[in-house]
Amino acid sequence: MIVVVFRAHRTEAGLGEDYLTALKRMEELAVKMPGYVSHKAYVAEDGERLTLFEWESAETLRAWAAHPEHVLTKQLGRERFYEDYHLQVCEVMRESRFAREGDAAP
Repeated sequence: MIVVVFRAHRTEAGLGEDYLTALKRMEELAVKMPGYVSHKAYVAEDGERLTLFEWESAETLRAWAAHPEHVLTKQLGRERFYEDYHLQVCEVMRESRFAREGDAAP
């Protein structure tokens, strides 16, 4: 599993409708890509946006990175939507899960 951590501060344009339209389109494409697992986005109090993506493999992530619409939208992001960003691609070394089942009291 590959995890992508994308942190960004947006410009004035990055807070507007054009950004939201581009974001929605990228979400529509990403979820249909082979190897896509999930993504979630958060906005911090200082306005920084954090998005976590999960991909099945480095190969499926590379395919997403090379998708023609995604390539164009990344360029648009650098030109108009982002003041700065920091992208990290991480390979999951270990994973554990816990899920409480039912509402039974101890």
